[in-house]
Amino acid sequence: MHPFFQELQQGSQKLGLSLSDEALALLLKYQDALVLWNKAYNLTAIRDPKEMLVKHLLDSLSILKDLPTGRLLDVGTGGGMPGMIIALCQPERSCVLLDSNGKKIRFLKQFIADLKLTNVVAVQTRVENQDTIDELGQFDVITSRAFASLTDFVDAARPYLHEQSIIAAMKGLIPVEEMEELKQEFSCKVIELHVPRLDEQRHLLLLQRI
Repeated sequence: MHPFFQELQQGSQKLGLSLSDEALALLLKYQDALVLWNKAYNLTAIRDPKEMLVKHLLDSLSILKDLPTGRLLDVGTGGGMPGMIIALCQPERSCVLLDSNGKKIRFLKQFIADLKLTNVVAVQTRVENQDTIDELGQFDVITSRAFASLTDFVDAARPYLHEQSIIAAMKGLIPVEEMEELKQEFSCKVIELHVPRLDEQRHLLLLQRI
C-alpha cells in the first residue's frame, strides 16, 4: 500500500467524499509522477510530498462535491490542478486541461499516455487563442485555481461559455470588489471550503450568466 494511502483516504472522507480505492491509488500515482517530474522540470514550487498531498490533492478535491456536472475546461492547469484530479475521480466526465507552459503540458500528456486515460486531454495553448476557442468549443464547467484576478478569469472564460455554463473559480479570500464588478452580468454563489490540515481560507465561487 502507498505510504500516503490512509492519509489521503481520511482527508477525502473529511471533505465528504467516498472515493474508491482505485481512485485514491490513481491520485497517488499522479502525485508520485508530479514529485518525480518536478525534480527536473520544476512543475510546482511545493517539493515535499506530504505538503503536496494537502496543498494540491486535498485542496483540489475540496471542490469536488460542489462542482456541477458536464464537460470541463481547466484554464491555467499548471501541473494539473484541479483538472487532472477531477478527471481521475470522475472518469465519466470529459476534461480538457489547458496551459501555455510546454513543460507542464508535456508532463500531463505523458501521464495521460502512461495511464491510458480516455476522459482527459492536455492542450498547450493560450486561453485567448482563437483557433483553440474554435476547436474546443463550449464547456459546461470552466475551472481554475491559477488566476489571481476573478475578472481576468471570467474574461478568459467568456468565449468557452454557453447559456448554462458555470464558472468555478477557486479562491483563497473572497474577492468582494471583483464580485461587485461582475454582479450585473453574473450571479455568484460562494461556498466556504475546509481543507483538512490547511490553515488558510479557501472558497469556491460558482458564477453563472444572469
